[in-house]
Amino acid sequence: MSEVYPDDFIKQILRETKVIALVGASNKPSRDSNHVMVYLQEVGYRVIPVNPGLAGQQLHGETVYGRLADIPQQETGAIDMVDVFRNSEAALGVTEDAIAIGAKTVWMQLGVVNTEAATKARAAGLRVVMNRCPAIEIPRLRPFS
Repeated sequence: MSEVYPDDFIKQILRETKVIALVGASNKPSRDSNHVMVYLQEVGYRVIPVNPGLAGQQLHGETVYGRLADIPQQETGAIDMVDVFRNSEAALGVTEDAIAIGAKTVWMQLGVVNTEAATKARAAGLRVVMNRCPAIEIPRLRPFS
């Protein structure tokens, strides 16, 4: 069962977000996470890639970190959204890490739904979006106009 999010809720998140940590970033151009990272940068977000297999490398002008906790403290304070490009099962651990670094929103990509993670995030004061893609929602809702 999918949750329903009012358009105004999604718009508010997209307008207030400036820095996104993208967990599951890929350096493979064929991967959705790669396309979404580029798109989010093009529309004005700073996107910090997170992938343990690529840690220390550069991806689209940003240093890749192995875990959310590895992002330097001065960066983590600025992370507004954690965009989860991992499977539904992995979303719980990513959400717990997002809570620990003080993120404001956990956004789970298309096909990613974890109600336990959502419950924990909301209890910690984070906003939650599941089974959606910001690269689809931005052109649909035009939050910046």
